[in-house]
Order: sequence, then C-alpha cells, then structure tokens
Amino acid sequence: MGSSEGLGASSKPSHAPPKQYGVTKPISMAGPTVADFQRTQELEKFLVDSGLYESKEETSKREEVLHRLGQIVKGWVKQLTRIRGYTDQMVEDANAVIVTFGSYRLGVHGPGADLDTLCIGPSYVNREEDFFYTLHDILASMEEVTELQPVPDAHVPVMKFKFDGISIDLLYASISCLIVPDDLDISDVSILHNVDEPTVRSLNGCRVADQILKLIPNVEHFRTTLRCLKFWAKRRGVYSNMTGFLGGVNLALLVARVCQLYPNAVPSMLVSRFFRVYTQWRWPNPVMLCPIEENELGFSVWDPRKNHRDRTHHMPIITPAYPCMNSSYNVSTSTLRVMMEQFQFGNMICGEIEMNKVHWSALFEPYIFFESYKNYLQVDIVAADVDDLRAWKGWVESRLRQLTLMIERDTFGKLQCHPYPHEYIDTSRQCAHCAFFMGLQRKQGEVVQEGQQFDIRGTVEEFRHSVHMYVFWKPGMDIYVSHVRRRQIPSYVFPDGYKRSRQSRPTAQLENPHKSFHEDEVSGTEHCERNHKRKYDNRVGEKEGIMKKQSTSPPIDSLARHNLCLGADGLPVDAVSDRQALRNVEGVHLSNSVQDDLDRTVSPESEPECASNSSVITSVTSDGGSSEDIGSVSVAGYVEDSTKGAEVMINGRFEDTTYGTDPDTLVKNTAPSRNEVLPDELQKQLELAQYLAI
Repeated sequence: MGSSEGLGASSKPSHAPPKQYGVTKPISMAGPTVADFQRTQELEKFLVDSGLYESKEETSKREEVLHRLGQIVKGWVKQLTRIRGYTDQMVEDANAVIVTFGSYRLGVHGPGADLDTLCIGPSYVNREEDFFYTLHDILASMEEVTELQPVPDAHVPVMKFKFDGISIDLLYASISCLIVPDDLDISDVSILHNVDEPTVRSLNGCRVADQILKLIPNVEHFRTTLRCLKFWAKRRGVYSNMTGFLGGVNLALLVARVCQLYPNAVPSMLVSRFFRVYTQWRWPNPVMLCPIEENELGFSVWDPRKNHRDRTHHMPIITPAYPCMNSSYNVSTSTLRVMMEQFQFGNMICGEIEMNKVHWSALFEPYIFFESYKNYLQVDIVAADVDDLRAWKGWVESRLRQLTLMIERDTFGKLQCHPYPHEYIDTSRQCAHCAFFMGLQRKQGEVVQEGQQFDIRGTVEEFRHSVHMYVFWKPGMDIYVSHVRRRQIPSYVFPDGYKRSRQSRPTAQLENPHKSFHEDEVSGTEHCERNHKRKYDNRVGEKEGIMKKQSTSPPIDSLARHNLCLGADGLPVDAVSDRQALRNVEGVHLSNSVQDDLDRTVSPESEPECASNSSVITSVTSDGGSSEDIGSVSVAGYVEDSTKGAEVMINGRFEDTTYGTDPDTLVKNTAPSRNEVLPDELQKQLELAQYLAI
C-alpha cells in the first residue's frame, strides 16, 4: 500500500520532458487534488479493513515455502543428472531455479492466495516424464504436500498442490542450456531459443509481469489500484479467466493501460478512470501497453491480419512480452456483455463517490446472481470421493466455457448465458459433489413468437460427451445438467442455508420504474412441471414457497442519469474530452494498413451487442415477453409449448406466462448507441496510428 509520501511524489513538477508510457500520449497529465488524496486514503483504509493484505507472518511463511521448494527442485535435478551418467562435476553444478509470477510477482497477492511458481531446469530434464512423474512422486512422498494434482494436458501444464497449507501452482520450463544459473535473466528473449510452445507460455507468465512493472509510471499506485479492482471483480462475479471473464493478468494489463493514460493520477482517480475508459472502449479494439514485437524466433504473435482466429476475439488484451498474445481469448459475447454491465455499474458508483453521495463500500456490493435471472442451468458434478472430485471438477470447470459457446452457437446467439464463477456444495449428498450455475436470458431485442422453442438437448448432450472424454475418468465421476427457475434455486447456494428475504435496494441500484416482471405469477398449468422431473437420481428437489427476488444489475436509464464525473479540479465536467482522447488511444493501436485490414474484417465501428444493450433487466419484447423470459428451451425429453410464455424446458413441459410492456418503456430502457457515447467526429484521431506498426 502506497504511503502518503508516495502519493505526493507524483504531483511534484518536473522540468524534464515527461516520459511517455504506452503507444499513445496520455489522456490527461492532471495530478490529484486535496479531495483525490482524501479519497485515496479512504480507499486504502477500506482495502486494509477488508483484509486484502497478508500479515508479516504470512509473508515470511511464503518466503520459507519458496526457499524449501527451491531446495527440492535442485535436489531433483541433481538426482536426474547423476542417474543419467553425467560427471561428478556436472552433478555438482546441476541446478534448477524457482521464480514466481502472477499476483505474487506483481506485489498484489493477499491472504490465502495461490502462489504461482515456475521451475526452470536444464535441457536434459523434460516435462512429460521427469516433471510429471519423478518430481510428482517426490512431492507425493512428503508430509508437507497435500492435494497433489497434476494437470499435464492443460494449455499451460501445471502441478497443483498445497505445501504446508499454502496453495501452489507449479509450472516447468526446460531451457536450452546444460546449467541453469541462479541469476538467470528471464526477460532476455534468448531464453526462448529452441523451446516448445508450452514452455514459451510457461516462461511468459514471469516475463509479462516484469514488463508490466517496467511500463507503468508509478508501481505503488498501480498495485493499490489493481488490488482494489481484483476485489471488485470478485465481488461482482467477473473474476475468472477460465470461465470467460477477467483473470489476474487481464486485470493487471487493463489497470496498467489506465496508469499509462493518467500517469499522475493517484489510486482513487485511477479506479474511477478505469471504469470511465472501459465503459467507452470500442471492443474489439485491442488494449496494448507497447507495440507488438516481431522476432526472428518465429513464434506466432497476435495479428488479426494473418491469423483468422485472432479476428474472432471479442476483447483483445495483449501481453507486452514477446511473443505478444491475447490474454483474454476466453471471453465470449455473453461474458463480454456481463462485464460491460459491471463496468457501467462501477462507473456509476465512482461518479457518486466523487460527488460524496456514497462511500467506497458501495462499489464492492456483492452481485446477487440468484436474483438476477428467472432461469438457470444447474451443472452438478459428482465423484466417488473428494480426491476424485478435485480432479474431475477441475476438468469440468475448464470445459464450462465450451457449454456457453455451444449454446450461443446452436441458438444463433439468441439465448445468452451468464456463467457464474463460483462453486456450491450440497453437503447432504452421500457422494462428493459441487455445482455451478448459469443464468439464461433471451438476447436483447429478440421477440419470442408463439410456440418458439430453444431446443438445446443436442447441445447439452454434445457437451456431456466431450466432458466424458476425460482421460483420467474413474467410476463415480458424472455430470448432470438441469434447468431450475429462480424460485427453485437449492438452499445450499445461500450463505446461511436459506434464501434471504428481500431487502431494500441500495442507492446505487435503483429500481427501474418501468420494469414489470410479475415473477411470482405462472400459468395455470404449472403443476405439470412437477410430473416431468428429470430422471437422474441426483437431481436437487424443487424449493417452493420462496419470496420473489429482484435483479441487482443497474438499469441502463439509471446509469445514464449518473454518468457524471468530477474533473481534477473537483468540479462537475463533461467527459467528452476524455472520450475524444480515448478515441485517439483506440485508433493508434494498429498501423494504417492494419486498421484498413481490420475495417474489412472486424470493423472497429461495429460493436458487440453487449455494449449497446447491456442491461439484463430491460424489457425489450413487443409481444408480451420480458428480456428475462427466453422462450422454450429443451435440454432433455419431448418438448411442447402452446403458450406465449417464455420458459426453459428440460425433460417435460414447463410453461410460464409473460406479461406486457409499455412500448414507451422499450425506448426509455434502451442503452444509448455507440455514436451517442463516442461522437463520430473523433474518428479523425485515428490518423495517429503511426505509433504502432505490426
């Protein structure tokens, strides 16, 4: 956490020309006001009070574990060197080093956080046998090591375990040298000579972290801001790279770019500018900290001109170390929509914080997922015991993103998913169990015709088939996908084992006066659903008699009303100047020729649907349906729908009646178009594209 001296340092005038960070000029060189300093102190106190900083004892324990792990891998390499008949001198010189990456290397880890580590070994010690078998067996024999789980087929192969209670993710990289020096310079690109792609990905975690810290104007301000926004993302349910949201690296890159654009800003300002920038960012324009570097080594870099797959990326966030890659390739149209909603929420709250209407705690109000949709998919994962479940769950969780993509594909994007990156456990089951949930809603603007159905039975079966291809499958491992309505959500997902009564909504989450869901009212045929339960024995029973709930996602019209921010002088100002500068920033990321190519493939003028219609509670149908009603969706069994209602169906006929919406409401609740957010005349700023040449 930055000290008050550190905060004041950035505001001192300098006679030397300011250093430019990033591929564009800053949006603003303004420094903090007295009010900004005060808000920063309040933010830092809030983060401390929230327990985001580990104690000195915990820090010492991490350092001790790292030292112990270093000794283990050195002994492992010496053992292999001796077995393979090398000379005594070679055995004595044999070495491996442990380096960190992720939150620990960036200096933003908190209590209980995983320790991301990389073991770098010599060329004759390989990953497939030596790391995943020999070292695995050494670790398995140690009392300090528990929950050991090798994941050799991951995109970045890893061994997961706990060492003396501290969670470790251990990668391995074999580099092209016989003796690994203790002072190895991992930032030198020569370390990538004669290595394979998994090794490059393993090494780049450390290289990217180092580059980020080199490319920002103030490391302490960056750390405080990133720590704050990681906490925010977790509270709002958008922190999970695996699920298609933001991971630690993605957030670090987004925060670092904002630090470059506002080099003299303190953390309270940077948090506010983060939301201001990314609510206006015109995805899929890439976020980049530096120009993309080519190299004679020939590794593929992110380039939508040459790589067709790069053109399909929805939210490119490019890593700064060679070979530059898109760190957020997992993002889908559905998860981008959810993130844009949360950016809008953060932008609204920060505006109110700057006007002294609310405190920092309002920004971190938990997102109440189970009050935000009427329909959910429940994915139950079971195994014979806890150890089997740990491995099986990790595999299934890594595939849940594919289920989201499959549903989007098979419904032509008309049925949108919101995967929630939290697992829930039903302790009443005899077998080991956990469950994940996805919110479902119809795409904004889609009109449900009478009798229209979303039949995803084949989609779910395809997903289950792909999941059961798990090479380490054991008897007892299974997965069940079922539909639940909001009132049927099982009680074990709630903190106290029961559903809380509805409370008044916070100031920041005002009720939309035009919204009418009538969530407790269903058609007279609802009793039919109780006779068409799915046949799996492990299906969680229906939960009845639950009070209706309301969405916590802020309505678009309320966001528009609160889109007022304070300038550096503390006075209310129009944000157009920032928007003009932001258009500069987006335009210069590609050279003119590259931009022309992209204009023909992924036009920066076209925006994802989520950016223009980001409210999950806006009523958009003209035939009597709400946006939460999604038509008939069948997952298993015969489906029949004779009503005008919109409901999910699984193994039977579930019917619901939807209700009318005033046409005026449709206009008022529609998000502003892109041109209303970013004026067209700012397009001329694209001529600054010479800053980057791919």
